Amino acid sequence: MFGFGMDYEGPAFWLPLIWSGLLALAVAMYVVIDGFDLGVGILFTAARKGNWRDRMMLSVAPIWDGNETWLVLGGGGLFAVFSVAYAILLPALYLPLILMLIALIFRGVAFEFRFKAERSQALWDYAFHYGSLVATFAQGLVLGAFVQGFLTEGRGFTGGTLDWLTPFSVMTGIGLVCGYGLLGATWCVMKTSGELEIWARRKSRQFLLATVACMAIVSAWVPFLGLDIQWRWVSWPNILYVAPVPVVTALVAWGIHRALAGGRHLAPFLLAIALFLLGFLGLAISLFPYIVPPRMTIWQAANAVSALQFALVGYAVVMPLTLAYTAYAYWVFRGKVAEDIQAGGYGH
Repeated sequence: MFGFGMDYEGPAFWLPLIWSGLLALAVAMYVVIDGFDLGVGILFTAARKGNWRDRMMLSVAPIWDGNETWLVLGGGGLFAVFSVAYAILLPALYLPLILMLIALIFRGVAFEFRFKAERSQALWDYAFHYGSLVATFAQGLVLGAFVQGFLTEGRGFTGGTLDWLTPFSVMTGIGLVCGYGLLGATWCVMKTSGELEIWARRKSRQFLLATVACMAIVSAWVPFLGLDIQWRWVSWPNILYVAPVPVVTALVAWGIHRALAGGRHLAPFLLAIALFLLGFLGLAISLFPYIVPPRMTIWQAANAVSALQFALVGYAVVMPLTLAYTAYAYWVFRGKVAEDIQAGGYGH
């Protein structure tokens, strides 16, 4: 699997492996912590105008911009250490990535303008909602295209401009919208109270059902993509090692349902994160060690060992600082948003 003639004990083997783990961590962090504030945006226009929307936005206002630092770390790290993969993936995914960035810009502007707007507040409500929705759907399209794989020749992308747009990628886009909706709804359960919390619990159950259904559909679809992924899951003895993943996923989904029904506040959100991480693990099992499926591995795409070592020094400083800042921000702004809060402030 890893290639012939490779030194399995040298830095040329271990550094790409370490870097793939670091980039996977950055992507997972982005998906989880930016996923819930995108989910809040997805729910936004369904919520009651006025105080409900103010409280929902204020629950993420102090932390949303820091969440996207992980997107920068993931993209920058990919360029720094797997530049061949970056050169293939970017042309293949130009349109959905541009769509995502434009949507994130609209969403970011809406954060700032909505707090000050009076007559145009409804406009910024919709900008926040549709910016979140489109950005999430675009990320789902990228995910679906990545799982399907890319047409390459040598070190270049040879596919078409719209290769990323397929029924499968549309399905993964819908699935990610449902998943982020679940994260956003359980976040609101944790951060709000009163009628808004009750409403968020109801939405959490709806998005949980939709998310599980989408995960089942995508999982059943993957073997028909012609990528020979299914052997990793059903061949012997692989099945002994990977069978716990779908079982634990089902148990976590049931745990979210029970936690919501039991009136828990923190547990539904933490279990929703666990559900996402299990989906991420399933993706890793299906595709590793390919960074450009279905042919280019992390070792084939890696830059020179010296470049990987140099970049690792920077990451060794930046990533712990980002983790510390993230943890500190969430600690400072812990607790529920006050029910009588107005758009100009934040309360606990």
